[in-house]
Amino acid sequence: MLLVYAWCNYNYRPIRAKNLTWTTLIYCATVLWFIGNLVTNNHVRLVGVWSNCKLWILWFRVLFVYVFATMTIVRFYALDRVFNQKKPFTRRSSLISGAIILSFNVAYCLVNQLISSSLTLEYVPDLEACKITMAFRIAAVSVQWLLWGACGVLIFRLRNIQSSFNEFRESVAIFLVIIGLLTETSVTNLYYQYYIFEKKRRIQKTYVDVVASVLVIWLFIGYPVYKSIFDRRNYEQMWLERLAKDGPGNTYNINSNPQGTTAYAKMDENLDSGFNNSHLNYEGNGINSAYVNNHRPFGDPDPFNIESEMSAHVPFNDNLLPMALRNNMHNPLLNSPSLFAASYMDSSSDGRHVL
Repeated sequence: MLLVYAWCNYNYRPIRAKNLTWTTLIYCATVLWFIGNLVTNNHVRLVGVWSNCKLWILWFRVLFVYVFATMTIVRFYALDRVFNQKKPFTRRSSLISGAIILSFNVAYCLVNQLISSSLTLEYVPDLEACKITMAFRIAAVSVQWLLWGACGVLIFRLRNIQSSFNEFRESVAIFLVIIGLLTETSVTNLYYQYYIFEKKRRIQKTYVDVVASVLVIWLFIGYPVYKSIFDRRNYEQMWLERLAKDGPGNTYNINSNPQGTTAYAKMDENLDSGFNNSHLNYEGNGINSAYVNNHRPFGDPDPFNIESEMSAHVPFNDNLLPMALRNNMHNPLLNSPSLFAASYMDSSSDGRHVL
């Protein structure tokens, strides 16, 4: 329901800035992970198609646990690349990341598929259960710890992002939830190998997995969704004003893509202001119309288009913008007397105003 509501309110800018497409894919991974849990934890009779242990445990449970972790890593890596490395994260970057995720996870599962079932996992007809070897358990749990350890490193690198895109607190909460889940998973799999024959313990295992994975989704997008319901206009205005105060073009030196091939922005390696002369039209309304067209709000469907989100939003309060970019003035020419008259003119002895 949370994701359905978020998609129905996709034009609400604080929600849209949360990479909703990627978050939805992460949720899909949790659903497939749950299907694998039905067999792994013996919630269904393992007869017929359900008796294919490698299909359900390896290609559903294990695979999508890894997909869940790696997709979360990429989501955090996108922020790290933009704000810390000052590099773009374009559609090409997201496709490459997706390909790496798919290759890594499929390769791991394929290797285990080719290994003898007696060394990994196999079906035991007399028990109507899947026997999972200790070596397979240790390998599967160890990979999860490695993946989330890498995620922890990325979260630590995100601590200094001071903008409307700061997710450090949510990220720490997600990391703590996952560490708790991994601890429970490690104890259950390594010290209670036959937990599937205890109804209470296998229900507990599945419940913990579901609650932890869904809680991660809530931590990703729950706050802006809550605000959109109970404080919609005020929160959006505050969010936009903070975006203006952050000054992505000043604080993070965001510039446009010099190649002009996408609407995606990048960090200016020369630390120039993101609002350079090519983007300004002092004789018009402040921002060059070609620049606006190329950086239209939400025009790029790329779920990782973080910087274009930042450059595309126009704040409600023009006073937060640099003077030359405000549209509440009368469009003076740059360096014309009228541009500075309001601030610097004094009264003469005869009552006239002079500069």
